[in-house]
Amino acid sequence: MNRKILIGAAILAIVGGVLWWQLGGRQGPDVTTVPETTETTDAPEVADVDTSSISEMTMGPEDAAVTITEYASFTCPHCATFHQTTFQELKRDYIDTGKVHFIYRDVYFDRPGLWASMLARCAGPVRFFGISDMLYEQQSDWLNADDAVAISNNLRRIGKVAGLEEDQINACLEDADKAETLLAWFNQNAEADDISSTPTLMINGEQYGNMPYAELQEIIEEKLAE
Repeated sequence: MNRKILIGAAILAIVGGVLWWQLGGRQGPDVTTVPETTETTDAPEVADVDTSSISEMTMGPEDAAVTITEYASFTCPHCATFHQTTFQELKRDYIDTGKVHFIYRDVYFDRPGLWASMLARCAGPVRFFGISDMLYEQQSDWLNADDAVAISNNLRRIGKVAGLEEDQINACLEDADKAETLLAWFNQNAEADDISSTPTLMINGEQYGNMPYAELQEIIEEKLAE
């Protein structure tokens, strides 16, 4: 049976200026796993949602010898660790030197992860990775809240520190159409690449799990030598 991650539970409504939805998730020791399905009676089919408006967030030349696609969630602690350690070395040694084309793709386990993604995308591709760095560096702070409203307010503060205007932040976080499109985009990508945990790396089309930088470097060097 082919595994299919459905949009499921994409209950989109604006409540007190905050975008609400429901997704399921669970965590493991080394990676965070994606739920097989999230069920709902009224979930839209992935194929019915046009995702062409979603921009890929990338670094490095498109014609680089190696392409690495990372699947990650802003609420995944293992992804935060990856971005503060391994990714920094990857960027220095391979992305900035033009050897690797890097693609970042969101995985949504929960509503804070979707909120964070919408905030990071608020100013477009140019600002995405800078805001992403802030979200990962401060992950334990903005997620350490008693309820969803407090988490949302924490994200708004990060957006303001990043230089976004309040009206701009509100427009991004309250864009229900964008949220639905992002959910569909995530599901299409996750199904196509058989993603079940984060962080997951696709290196020239081959799937790899989380690993130390030395192991990642060895794989990249092998790909570059082919």
